[in-house]
Amino acid sequence: MTKTFVFAPDSFKESMTAKEVCIAMERGIKKVFPNGKFIHVPMADGGEGTVQSLVDATDGKLYSVYVTGPLGNAVKATYGIMGDKETAVIEMAEASGIHLVDKNTRNPLVATTYGTGELIIECLNKKAKRIIIGIGGSATNDGGTGMAEALGVKFLDGYGNYLPRGGGSLNLLNKIDCSHIDKRLAKVELMVACDVTNPLCGENGASFVFGPQKGATKEMAEQLDQNLAHYASIVKKQLEIDIKDYPGAGAAGGLGAGLLIFTNAVLKKGIDLVIEYSRLKEKIKEADFVFTGEGGIDFQTQYGKTPYGVAKAAKEQNVKVIAIAGYVGEGIDVLYKEGIDAIFGIIPKACGLEDLLKEGPKNVERTCENIARLL
Repeated sequence: MTKTFVFAPDSFKESMTAKEVCIAMERGIKKVFPNGKFIHVPMADGGEGTVQSLVDATDGKLYSVYVTGPLGNAVKATYGIMGDKETAVIEMAEASGIHLVDKNTRNPLVATTYGTGELIIECLNKKAKRIIIGIGGSATNDGGTGMAEALGVKFLDGYGNYLPRGGGSLNLLNKIDCSHIDKRLAKVELMVACDVTNPLCGENGASFVFGPQKGATKEMAEQLDQNLAHYASIVKKQLEIDIKDYPGAGAAGGLGAGLLIFTNAVLKKGIDLVIEYSRLKEKIKEADFVFTGEGGIDFQTQYGKTPYGVAKAAKEQNVKVIAIAGYVGEGIDVLYKEGIDAIFGIIPKACGLEDLLKEGPKNVERTCENIARLL
């Protein structure tokens, strides 16, 4: 009897894309089940690799464009249009990510999300009816004002002048003018992959929790928090939207708030969005086994990482789930209660990280072959 295998891994960072992991899994299992049916569903959890995975999973297309980086310089950013030709996928880090600045140039007082707004405009130009946007890994703390400015919103001081970009000038905000916002936004669904519940302001807000990793000193974090609180008060007064304590508003330096204020955005868990738009549950229905995995698996995997999400989806249909990883860490016992039936490490021997990354596909193939022999 022919067995059906669904492959739904995340990428193995710096080693393989999720699609490449699927290909290596199939090569290994095919040696034992040559007549098997193999379904590839490259996954991600809303962070890095989400665009690539959803484009690969739906036979979509990648596009690259130059946009405004976090410090105002031009950067090359990639976004995707999924196979339905109606759904666009963006990672804000492509335009406004912390990897685009170094330790010496990180400055959340001036860093802007303007380029993220430009990516949204690119998707509108491609006639997207819905946009999925992952908002992890930002260099910014501007409350999404840069993004909104690119969409046509004006942020003015008491003299009617445009505010300088960045969170450091939001204390000067006097008026928000939305009259020129891109009207196409009203007709577009915007789903935000957001796995944090931090509010915009306060001790658990964007500035104090995430500001230090973006270069904020204690004094800067206090200033940025006060500025975001002022911004929230102007939004409440002029737009009648109370955003200050909304769960997730503090994500990506307040970009979560900006998206909620100025677009039809809905915040969702990243893995849930990817499962929905890759149609994973539908593809699992005919599976005998589901293979998942990512670079590292440990107790933290239960907090919304790809293997956890895949396992929950598979268990709804009582399908066995096998996970592989380059690194198998502490506390994995909790994952067996959450739907993963077995976890296997792929590393065959002690060697340098560079070699392990290079040999990733070979190690995945060999491990999956051995699992298939056991099956």
